[in-house]
Amino acid sequence: MSSTRIVLCYPVEAHHIAAIQAVAPHAEIVDAGQEHVAEQLPTADIFCGHPKVPVPWDQVVKAGRLQWIQSSAAGLDHCLVPVVVESPITVTSASGVLADQVAEHALGLAIACTRRLPLFLAQQHAREFVRRPTRDLTGATVGIIGFGGVGRRIAEVLRPFRCRILATDYYPVDKPTHVEQLLPPENIDAVLSEVDVLFLSAPLTPHTDRMIDAAALAKLRPSTILINVARGRLVVTEALVAALEQGHLDCAAVDVTAEEPPHAESPLWTAPRLIITPHVAGQSKHRIDAMTDFFCNNLRRYLQGDSLVNLVDKRLGFPEPRTRGR
Repeated sequence: MSSTRIVLCYPVEAHHIAAIQAVAPHAEIVDAGQEHVAEQLPTADIFCGHPKVPVPWDQVVKAGRLQWIQSSAAGLDHCLVPVVVESPITVTSASGVLADQVAEHALGLAIACTRRLPLFLAQQHAREFVRRPTRDLTGATVGIIGFGGVGRRIAEVLRPFRCRILATDYYPVDKPTHVEQLLPPENIDAVLSEVDVLFLSAPLTPHTDRMIDAAALAKLRPSTILINVARGRLVVTEALVAALEQGHLDCAAVDVTAEEPPHAESPLWTAPRLIITPHVAGQSKHRIDAMTDFFCNNLRRYLQGDSLVNLVDKRLGFPEPRTRGR
């Protein structure tokens, strides 16, 4: 009988592979990388990674060998294609593994907006020393759409700012005391109409794709700040640009865009009062160590027949709360 074959597609180094091998000493571990993941996946029993290249999922499912996908990202749009959803393949996410970094980045973007840092940096470049109005994050009413690992961490880092926090989630359970309301998704309009700052931290699913469209943006109060650290496709690009150009939104900051990178003629590049960072919210010098530790823990559980952390409901596209971990 052949040994278990574990295929990796995230930027591991030798000591990460050694740590995985220590958990599964009899397994064959293949560091496929983006260059070889498509050819290696059909012969994998276990896959850990995040393919950023086309993968033949139909062929993988047809081969019938792959048993478990451990995403190395919180988002699952890279692997939850219909054929995988309909298959018996188990999927787990990395939800929460990089929540500290993403929440820190979201906070940085929010403060950059409220304290007008892009404006003052432009003034510095022009050698201007002009005092202009700023806004306060402290005491603001904040909305968080998507209250998983990242959304909950955003709420935690906002606690010292004494914000009034309203949130929505598919599973509106386990509300922290520092959150005033945790509502189901159908109550999103009640949140949109109340907030000074709106954070997007929901997964990309058929239900959230383009959810922040012109109608949703119109429900925001004039002068709202929008922060997106989730997926670019949650927001309709043209509607966001229009809201900024018309002055309905105070400003916006996005770490993600519907097309990455935006094409050269994208209106995002010239939209007023918009900050764009190049999908770096999850970056950390500890990122690969943290992901490997998480995978090793779940691999140990898998080999022992225990329940997995961040077990995904494939039809919903994210983990159930009872399986979440950090």
